Amino acid sequence: MASKKVKVVKEESTVSLGPQVAEGEFVFGVAHIFASFNDTFVHVTDLSRKETISRVTGGMKVKADRDGSSPDVATLAALDVVTRCREIAINALHSALRALDVTSVPTDSTRRKSARRGRRLGRAYIFYLRLCLRM
Repeated sequence: MASKKVKVVKEESTVSLGPQVAEGEFVFGVAHIFASFNDTFVHVTDLSRKETISRVTGGMKVKADRDGSSPDVATLAALDVVTRCREIAINALHSALRALDVTSVPTDSTRRKSARRGRRLGRAYIFYLRLCLRM
């Protein structure tokens, strides 16, 4: 006589990707946003800024290179970052914005000295906004 097979029920364990926190606690990340003339980069790290949580560019969202810097594509990239942060249970972000500030150079006319004309050319400014963006 053949022995009966017994079905073993396995318990499913839920895998938590983020830190273990209590209900209602803030878990912070740092959103590094770089806006250039050709592309927009959104990069989220932990507070030590050593571990990357999510990195999305505007060029990853479109097929044509010329569309990578548009505001609509930057919004799509930000939405992808937010959904990834929610999966990992990050619910607050500090934001660090880096943008290029370029004063246009006048051509075919009398030019003023660069100090009187405005800011220097091609300098990248970094603004650290200590805001809590609650998601």
